[in-house]
Amino acid sequence: MMSRQELIYTNDVAGAISELRKSAGSPPTWILTDENVHRCVCGTLGDSLGDVRYIVVPPGDVNKNLTTLAGIWERLQLDGATRRSMMVNLGGGVVTDMGGFAASTFKRGIRFINVPTTLLGAVDAAVGGKTGINFNGFKNEVGAFSEASAVVVSSCFFDTLPPEEVLSGYAEMLKHGLLAGKDQYDRLLAFDPVSGDREELLSLLRESVEVKRRIVAQDPCENGLRKALNLGHTAGHAFESLAFRRGKPLAHGYAVAWGCVVELVLSHMAKGFPSADLHKFAAYVAEHYGAFYIDCSDYPALLEFMRHDKKNESADINFTLLREVGKVEINCICGDDDIKVALDLYRDLMHI
Repeated sequence: MMSRQELIYTNDVAGAISELRKSAGSPPTWILTDENVHRCVCGTLGDSLGDVRYIVVPPGDVNKNLTTLAGIWERLQLDGATRRSMMVNLGGGVVTDMGGFAASTFKRGIRFINVPTTLLGAVDAAVGGKTGINFNGFKNEVGAFSEASAVVVSSCFFDTLPPEEVLSGYAEMLKHGLLAGKDQYDRLLAFDPVSGDREELLSLLRESVEVKRRIVAQDPCENGLRKALNLGHTAGHAFESLAFRRGKPLAHGYAVAWGCVVELVLSHMAKGFPSADLHKFAAYVAEHYGAFYIDCSDYPALLEFMRHDKKNESADINFTLLREVGKVEINCICGDDDIKVALDLYRDLMHI
């Protein structure tokens, strides 16, 4: 069953939003964004859209929490939003995750559109229907599956991003390449996401989004195949949670890149993933993303964070692993000792 979500690739963002509002009967519309995006792009966009209201939240993953979520609900309520209303989530993954959850729960659900302004948001958070917030120190602990009615994907925002933001999004594209097959994966490794041509990047992004879209269409609620998209995320989310505990939050894509190294090590150990491909990927990550510092004293906390991962169905830790590029296996249980070895080898490969 294919997704009914509309994906629109255009640099006329205001025009696309206006057409979507018109096709929905021109409902009262709220634009959720963060302070940075509001300052940089919303003035021109708002003038083009006409009668819309803004809800502006603090930026950063640290603010993807219950307090900010309650503030969004309160604004919608005070402004008189109804079930006929529409929300446009304009921003990165924090805004689309939290905005999608706010919209899908307010009045038991109002229509929402995602307009990602970051590469990571375009390839990851904006598409696929996962919404939510962090809670009690755990990533995406509370949320719901709820697809945006449409996603407007544009490259016009990317030139405003620092290199770190572009690389963060590119990590998710690399993950999709590992899942899709060698041709797409090799094209991604050969491209420079920071200084490369933006039209070529948009073409690669479209390929990457389609990988996710095909998987989500077959398994919208993550009962099976969709777990393939969690490659790199069991370890990656643990790295993010540890960094959050340290008071130094990580960019999600960087955590995924490092998490993929750990999980490709596990793939080599458990499924025979080729050593040459593991070393090639690890070298790319080390060159472009550096390393997240851990030592043996961090292992108990990392294992506890992994045990808390939503993919687990028991006390065991569940991973998505690869036999080779393009050949994925889900629901792979790995024991604590093997995970510790993988963390040791991650440290070696990242030159820690």
